[in-house]
Amino acid sequence: MNQPRNFFGTDGIRATANTHPMTAEIAQKVGMAAGHVFNRGSHRHRVVIAKDTRLSGYMIETALTSGFLSVGVDVLLVGPMPTPAVAFLVRAMRADMGVMISASHNPYLDNGIKLFGPDGYKLSDDIEREIETLMQSDMQPLLSAPEKIGRAKRLDDAPGRYIEFVKSTFPRDITLEGLTIVIDCANGAGYQVGPIILQELGARVIPIHVAPNGTNINADCGSTHPASLQEAVKREGADVGIALDGDADRLVVVDERGALVSGDHLMAMVAAHYQSQGALKGGGVVTTHMANLGLEQYLRALGIALERTAIGDRYVMERMREGGFNLGGEPSGHIILSDYVTTGDALIAGLQVLAMMRESGKKMSDAAKLFTPVPQLLRNVRYQGESPLAHAKVQQSIREAQKKLGAQGRVLVRPSGTEPVIRIMVEASDAALTETLASSIEASIAAASSEAA
Repeated sequence: MNQPRNFFGTDGIRATANTHPMTAEIAQKVGMAAGHVFNRGSHRHRVVIAKDTRLSGYMIETALTSGFLSVGVDVLLVGPMPTPAVAFLVRAMRADMGVMISASHNPYLDNGIKLFGPDGYKLSDDIEREIETLMQSDMQPLLSAPEKIGRAKRLDDAPGRYIEFVKSTFPRDITLEGLTIVIDCANGAGYQVGPIILQELGARVIPIHVAPNGTNINADCGSTHPASLQEAVKREGADVGIALDGDADRLVVVDERGALVSGDHLMAMVAAHYQSQGALKGGGVVTTHMANLGLEQYLRALGIALERTAIGDRYVMERMREGGFNLGGEPSGHIILSDYVTTGDALIAGLQVLAMMRESGKKMSDAAKLFTPVPQLLRNVRYQGESPLAHAKVQQSIREAQKKLGAQGRVLVRPSGTEPVIRIMVEASDAALTETLASSIEASIAAASSEAA
């Protein structure tokens, strides 16, 4: 039976900065424990540490560095860089592990720690539990002798290395010349490298939200707040818009009319293209339970299987590795192209979509118009105290909703892995019914939460 985890959630450790477990003390323990777990030989061990642009990143970076150095691990600091850049640099530098300091799409008040192994993949649940066990033990025996304390240095050319790598994934016989692209960098980790990559591939680039100040990351911008990108695309007469999230591992695309292109439609584009080129591996696409039923129906018509996993790009990647798939992702815009990368990469995925648009000769609105989504309603209900999901009335409302939909729709109610929120998804062709059922479940959760408060 799996033991409950006290620090790690679905994507590393994440919480409000300077509150448990996102404190300097815990970050130092993470460095000590992870450094010890990945001490697997007599060579000098190295860890790559990157961060996004949150004010608390300075504190967490320093604490992590102290922890790693204290157990004899050398630290390579790369500053603000996308999460997928860490995965790339770990492999390119032959490092023993990597760390990204980020709370992804969350506001600046939060921060997080994501860990990568020497293969560039996020850690398994088992390794995270091993790290947690050490963090809750006496760590004094882990400390290195004075002469074996690690060293830290800045890797100043890291952005250039990553830029060239991302550009190398774009077809050499295609350029972005003639395209006007608006890129919203969310005042986050991709604010430097994102515009440069598009410019060097020939596009006319209009960057927005590229002035981070420590507190404006994801603030009414980026992939979770695309309104300003939509407005900019229409105002500038651009061909396409791309929004990154705070750590640039997921994206949102906006067509030339300012309309959003969902992550499901992006996966459909890539899947259809890969199949036509004979490049789709594993016989299908891996996604999560949140993917729209319309995507599943579209892929089925093409003879492409769709496999669903638990929520979280880490679980998508694990299934891709198990089954030999090279395409996976989430509706939120985590697109994983394992021919190139070991985690979601907004810039690489964006380039592949742009290449397919250029090859087709179509506008983005036409290139992405592959299926009509089944109406899907999403609700988030914040709660206090214990999760209300086990409450009898909540369980009853969920069962009643599933019974009413039968085989014609889906209900998914789950806790967020990063904040005290219950996420509700109701999907069916009858939009009015989805609204009614989602509201009923939401009301039962709110009532249960009030009783527990």
